Amino acid sequence: MNNIEHDYLKLLHDILNNGVKKQDRTGTGTISVFGRQIRHDMRLGFPLLTTKKMPFKTIVTELLWFLRGDTNIKFLVDNNCHIWDGDAYKRYERSWLMTLNDPAPKEEFIEKIKTDDDFAKIWGELGPVYGAQWRKWSHEAGETNKGGVDQITNLINDLKTNPDSRRLMVNAWNVGELNQMVLPPCHYGFQVYTRELTWEEQVQWVLKNTDVELENLYIVEEIAKPSTPKRAISLMWNQRSVDTPLGLPFNIASYALLLMMIADEVNMVPEELIGNLGDCHIYLDQVEGVKEQLTRQPMSLPKVTIQDGIYCSSPSDILLENYESHPAIKFPLSN
Repeated sequence: MNNIEHDYLKLLHDILNNGVKKQDRTGTGTISVFGRQIRHDMRLGFPLLTTKKMPFKTIVTELLWFLRGDTNIKFLVDNNCHIWDGDAYKRYERSWLMTLNDPAPKEEFIEKIKTDDDFAKIWGELGPVYGAQWRKWSHEAGETNKGGVDQITNLINDLKTNPDSRRLMVNAWNVGELNQMVLPPCHYGFQVYTRELTWEEQVQWVLKNTDVELENLYIVEEIAKPSTPKRAISLMWNQRSVDTPLGLPFNIASYALLLMMIADEVNMVPEELIGNLGDCHIYLDQVEGVKEQLTRQPMSLPKVTIQDGIYCSSPSDILLENYESHPAIKFPLSN
């Protein structure tokens, strides 16, 4: 049963029925509610929405970009991921307007990012956004690109050495650097939690993932192997601003994938994904698309397999299987 999508559609209903109209920095206007939570049991399948077709490779590429510690859109553009094009172009456009000259059109700007490394180095940079904070959190002003704290490596080390810790957290809300970012983090931090699997859960894992049968005397030996997971791991992320029709489906899939990658790296079983959501909104120009999506019935969830855990480097190393969905819905993006 596709519980996550039913909950997601309920959230859309909630915003339409109970939301208040608010103005926003983009000038588009929203319908908004505050303080909601969404949960998913990873054992039920990978939470990629089916009531509209989702661009899975784009989601994967952005997450790998974060994990690289990258803050320049060239990697994204080279991999046909255009989530951050608008933010980079706005920065470029503002700089040109200050000189009273006309900036290049957006299409030409993106082509130059692809083909001109010097241009990309300057105008593809977004400031110390997610990747910088996850992998190079700075101790002092201006230190971001000189090393800093690698929160992801620290998290993996802590999970391996102290999995019951209550400090298994990664934060992107670096108050000292917010003014250097093209956009302050919307999903600003996450925490993971682990627990020991029961004996019965370990038996079920062995039966599902090996050729050993329940009556086989070797099942105890199989459970004792270091390769057999002994813990389950859950992830909860916090989000201040939620573009519910367009952004939230990306966030759900991205953090589910991150949970799987971390679990693979530390040999644990992905269990629960939880999103704590602040300002949940629908932009006024998205309402008709939302109404269309609400007429559709969810389908079965797909399966995802990964290679190389948290150090996976290529979108081709992450495989999506058995994904069926309704057609895509073109939701406007407000930058």
